[in-house]
Amino acid sequence: MTPKKKRLLVFLGIFTAAAIWTIWSAGWQPSGETSSAAQSGFLAPDFTLNDSSGESVTLSELRGKPVILNLWASWCGPCRAEMPALQALHEDLGDQLVILGVNASDQDSRQKALSFLSENGVTFRIVFDERGEVSDLYLLQALPTTYFIRADGIIEDVIIGGPLSEALLRAKAASLLEGR
Repeated sequence: MTPKKKRLLVFLGIFTAAAIWTIWSAGWQPSGETSSAAQSGFLAPDFTLNDSSGESVTLSELRGKPVILNLWASWCGPCRAEMPALQALHEDLGDQLVILGVNASDQDSRQKALSFLSENGVTFRIVFDERGEVSDLYLLQALPTTYFIRADGIIEDVIIGGPLSEALLRAKAASLLEGR
């Protein structure tokens, strides 16, 4: 084999490997779909989890109303501190938007979470992520993390960390409601 043919084969091999790597790292799946990113401007990744009564909640079925999606755990100080603000927002605007808490149950005790909710009079919907599926799907970096999702399912904003003040939550809710 001539040196020119060897260089051509090496080049084609490198080119093919690079093409395969690019397609794979872009999230290509055999169905032709790409994975959704849990970030502003993207459709919120869909999930179905159960609440404390065993009733399933699917995020995409909440479309039509804005959603404030809060990932939290009962051991998390900032999570505990922002719950009263989320509850106040639910009491005032619960007919116009959905507040959905996702307890990171893979990092928490379900019983401790239920006790915390009961002791603090939390009445908005809480679902339990017992296998960490939503934490993985949303690439959870820290607790709490709050997603502000428009009525069409597009994430408007993400805030990692907390506690979020009631004033900030009300401003974000107003923005979501204006965009309905």
